Amino acid sequence: MDISGRAALITGGKRIGAAIAIDFASRGADVALAYNRSADEAYAVAGEIKALGRRAAVIQADLSNPSDCSRLVDEAARELGRLDILVNMASVYKPVPLEETSAALWDSVVNVDLRASFLCAHAAIPHMRRHGGGRIVNFTDWVAVSGRPRYKGFLPYYVAKRGVIGLTEALALELASDQILVNAVAPGPILAPEGTSDEESKAVEAATPLGRWGGAAEIVKAVALLVESDFITGEAIRVDGGRHIR
Repeated sequence: MDISGRAALITGGKRIGAAIAIDFASRGADVALAYNRSADEAYAVAGEIKALGRRAAVIQADLSNPSDCSRLVDEAARELGRLDILVNMASVYKPVPLEETSAALWDSVVNVDLRASFLCAHAAIPHMRRHGGGRIVNFTDWVAVSGRPRYKGFLPYYVAKRGVIGLTEALALELASDQILVNAVAPGPILAPEGTSDEESKAVEAATPLGRWGGAAEIVKAVALLVESDFITGEAIRVDGGRHIR
């Protein structure tokens, strides 16, 4: 797919999402950004998109709310005039001991990381069909793609991200005849979370065969590959510096 003149929605405009949005705009796409609480960051990225000569939309949505998922997608398509690309990035990532994993906590993670990916995709399908196809890129995790949990305290997150892989495969099969290609990106050590100490950062580097953090540009490249390809669907690509082979 040539993305020039296309329209994309990214659910999450901070850090890596911002880098993807700016890359899309630099190659001629209009971009809608969804945010929950980070309005300032989303509007800052929208300003950069407009500076590149493309249209930008900024839409507030709580993706734990099913009605917000469909509203977000429809509003993005209305603001941009069409919708060709959906990048499902919104995620809840926080360690919680098993003993404290209540039903409410479970829902707060799974509803955003998994259910919202389905609901946003479901809402986007009619818009993509209207223009003869599209691309959906979901976000999972290198640990989930490895097929086994590696860290305690992330039970709902791990289960949700494993579910995203299944969702990606099943949607790819369902939508192949519509020329809507569905894939997933599974990041590893890309950007250190806020508050990461030097010691913790070095430990991650030591555990990564390539010996470094990847940086947002590596995810941008992976997303670009999956959006531009006309023959990759149902795939989950690890971008983890080799973490899964150690």
